[in-house]
Amino acid sequence: MKVFGVLCLLGGIAVLPIIGLVCFVMVEAFQEGAFSDDSIVSNILFFAQIGFMAALTVLFIVLGARLLRNKRRGARQTAEALIVLTILIVLCDMMLFGLNEDDIFYAVVLVVLIALSSYVDPSLAEERELQRKLRLMEDRSQAELGDQAGHDLSGKGFITLNFFNVFWIFVVCCVLGLILETIYHFMLFGGYEDRAGLLFGPFSPIYGFGAVLMTVALNRFHDKPIILIFLVSAVIGGAFEYLTSWFMQFAFGIVAWDYTGSWLSIDGRTNGMFMIMWGILGVAWIKLLLPQMLKVVNLIPWNWRYAVTTVAAALMIVDGAMTLMSLDCWYEREAGRTPDTPIEQFFADHFDNSFMEHRFQSMSIDPDNATRTDR
Repeated sequence: MKVFGVLCLLGGIAVLPIIGLVCFVMVEAFQEGAFSDDSIVSNILFFAQIGFMAALTVLFIVLGARLLRNKRRGARQTAEALIVLTILIVLCDMMLFGLNEDDIFYAVVLVVLIALSSYVDPSLAEERELQRKLRLMEDRSQAELGDQAGHDLSGKGFITLNFFNVFWIFVVCCVLGLILETIYHFMLFGGYEDRAGLLFGPFSPIYGFGAVLMTVALNRFHDKPIILIFLVSAVIGGAFEYLTSWFMQFAFGIVAWDYTGSWLSIDGRTNGMFMIMWGILGVAWIKLLLPQMLKVVNLIPWNWRYAVTTVAAALMIVDGAMTLMSLDCWYEREAGRTPDTPIEQFFADHFDNSFMEHRFQSMSIDPDNATRTDR
C-alpha cells in the first residue's frame, strides 16, 4: 500500500501543474470565442469536466498521503470520493464526446479504486474477524451472532457500506424494480412491454442505482420518523430520476420517459406522483426490505461470497459496458454515420436498430437532442 501511496502522491503532484495549465488555456480560448459554435450546455459540461479532473488530481495526492500514514479509514473515504469524481468525469465525457478510448482508462481507474476502497475498509476487517470467531463457536445459540454480518458494527448506520453489500443491493433492486415497473405498466396501459435497461438479463439499472443512492442517503436515517424518511426519499428519488433523464438525453439523444402535462411535472423528467412513489419506496426499503435482503445476502457462504461477488460483478460490468456501446452505436447509426470500426460493425450486425427498438421498447432516440460536440 505504501508503494501505491507513493505513486498516487508523485503522480498527483506531477499532473496538477498540467491541469492548471489546461484550465488557463481553456479560459483564454473561451474568452476568445473558440467555443462559440458549441451550445451553452456543452460549454458548461466541458468546464465542469476540467474542474472534476482538477479535484481528482488533488484527491489522489490526499489518498497517497493517507496511505503512507496508514490512515485506512481516511484512505477509504478518499477512495470513495475519487470513485464519485471519476464517474462524474466519465458522464461528462460521454455527454460531450460519446464513448471513446479515454473511457477505458477511467474504467481501469474505477476498478482500482473500488478494489482499494474494499481492501483498506476497516469494517471489512472487523466483519472477517467476527466470522472467524463464529467459526470457532460450538454453541449454536452463540452462532446467532452471525446475523450481525453486514450491519454497521459502529452503530452509526444500519448497514456497512462496503462493496459486497452495495453490489448486491444494486443487483437485487435492478430485478425488483423491473418487476414492479412491468406490473405497473401492465395495470395502467395493458399489455406487456419490455422495460429492461441493460442489453442482457432482467435488469433495470435506474432502480439499482436508485436503491444504492437511497441506502447511502438513508443509512443513518433508519431509526428516524417515517415522514422524514419519506420526504428525503421523495426529494432524492425525484432528483435522481431527473438527472438520469437529463444524462440519457444529452449523451445519447434518448427519451426513456416523458411526464409532460402530468401533475407537478418538472421538464417532463419527473413529476409529483413519481416523487411520492419514490418516497413510499424509500420507506419500504429502509424499514422493511433492506433488513430482509441483508439476511438473504448473508446466506452466501463466507468462503464463497467474495468469489461469487467478483464473478457476478464482472458479468454486470460486461453487460453494462456492452449496453453503453450498443446505445452509442445506435446513436451513431441514427445520426447517419456508417459503421467504420470493427466494434461498430459488430454491434451493427448483432444489435441493429430493430433489435435495439425491440429490446428498449420504452426508449426513443434522436441525435438532435444530444449535446455532443461532434454531432
